[in-house]
Amino acid sequence: MRRGSGRRGTPGRGPRVVAALLVPLLALAGCSGGGADDDGSQTQAPAGAAEPAGDIVVASGRDVTGKGGIRQKLIDQWNQRQQEKGSGHRARLVELPGSADQQRSQLLGALQSGSAEYDVVNLDVTWVPEFADAGLVRPLPDSLVDEDVIPSVAATARWAGKVYAAPFNSDVGLLFYRRDHLKHAGVTTTELGNDVAWSTVQELSAAVGRSAPSGYEKGWTTQLAPYEGLTVNGIEAFASATTDFRLTDSAGRYTGSVDVLEDGLRELRNRTQPPYTLGDATGSDEAESLGDFADGRTAFLRHWPYAYRTLHQSLTDQQLGVAPLPGRAVLGGQNLAVAKASQRPAAARALIEFLTGPESERCLLDAGFAATRQSAYTSKSLTCPLAKDRSPAGPSAAPSGEGTDRMPRDEQGRPGYARDTLLPALEKAVQRPRTPLYGAFTQTFTAGLRRLYEDKAPSDAALAEVLHARLRSTLPRS
Repeated sequence: MRRGSGRRGTPGRGPRVVAALLVPLLALAGCSGGGADDDGSQTQAPAGAAEPAGDIVVASGRDVTGKGGIRQKLIDQWNQRQQEKGSGHRARLVELPGSADQQRSQLLGALQSGSAEYDVVNLDVTWVPEFADAGLVRPLPDSLVDEDVIPSVAATARWAGKVYAAPFNSDVGLLFYRRDHLKHAGVTTTELGNDVAWSTVQELSAAVGRSAPSGYEKGWTTQLAPYEGLTVNGIEAFASATTDFRLTDSAGRYTGSVDVLEDGLRELRNRTQPPYTLGDATGSDEAESLGDFADGRTAFLRHWPYAYRTLHQSLTDQQLGVAPLPGRAVLGGQNLAVAKASQRPAAARALIEFLTGPESERCLLDAGFAATRQSAYTSKSLTCPLAKDRSPAGPSAAPSGEGTDRMPRDEQGRPGYARDTLLPALEKAVQRPRTPLYGAFTQTFTAGLRRLYEDKAPSDAALAEVLHARLRSTLPRS
């Protein structure tokens, strides 16, 4: 075995393309407006009770676009506008160390203590119910999540009928594939389109295997190490196996059944069976699976949108293709919320409004992230103000200022796959179970799925019985 596989969120250690490939665990924060009551309604601060001037502190994971990356540039732009207005406010980013789980624990600890250290917190979409249910973040005006926000993405911002966060950047599972491997196998059509089936992926994998290009080992790879990546792959299989798949209701109570779980386990086992799946996938996270695919060890890869830009730094458009994931794909991403204890809630909300507005979302899309607004993908008039002087198809087209951007772009300067592939995938994506006890759910779910890859794995029926019992004891029941 080439690596230790049991650590959540552990980056790959191979000396390959992987150095800069860490997945955005959290996004950034920010935006503009007046005060808000606990129900999220607009209010004006009473006379003499204006918010104090000072820093709006944004707590987030590491900005993986690097120092001066697109998120920091957006914050810098907001700061410049505040300086011009003389508002007395300035946004400041605090990057939390550690894995996503560790960052969640740090945020929970800080907010539960009542500390006013953070004004804006950047939450994974799965954390919103937990932070909202615990009263750690403030309700926000409905207007922050307007009709321009992709409906599937907008649903991640709400809990118990209220808006608690504004979608900042989204994410969705995609299928990347090696056109060069398919051509080597004699496949004449290397454009898979938006309706590829898993059976087709397996057939193409078998064809590539018969021709065995240099360095090729198995059909596809994904993230099956015992961390959130395995939960994501499992939910994608479960949602594809059952119409109207749900494991929790709107209140976060468990609604699953043995039959639903058995169907999902069967689908996941089929997708990840040894004849088609790289053996190292069971110990891989995002960085490691991305490196294996870039090295040519597989023809297919399940990954997130940021891989489109990253992979194009080493592969050409003739070598690399991307399509929506067969079946149902999981929605990811991060949302911005105002901490309950913030002493500057109106300014914090103003920052969030700016960072999640149409122009900012277009900047995020141009930089390689999945934008949350439809206009970022479709509007011909919407542009990123940070990229006024760049040529859409030029080699230095990155709004983050990098000079080595080789990502294909359309005539509007967007990533080449954004409108026809990424947007439809986001619109059809499914959420992971929504519950304030998501941390307990994902640990239980991952532990159950992991048994599929034991030397003496139980049958789908037996494992479904065990998993059902454990989920019933982990989550409240309807």
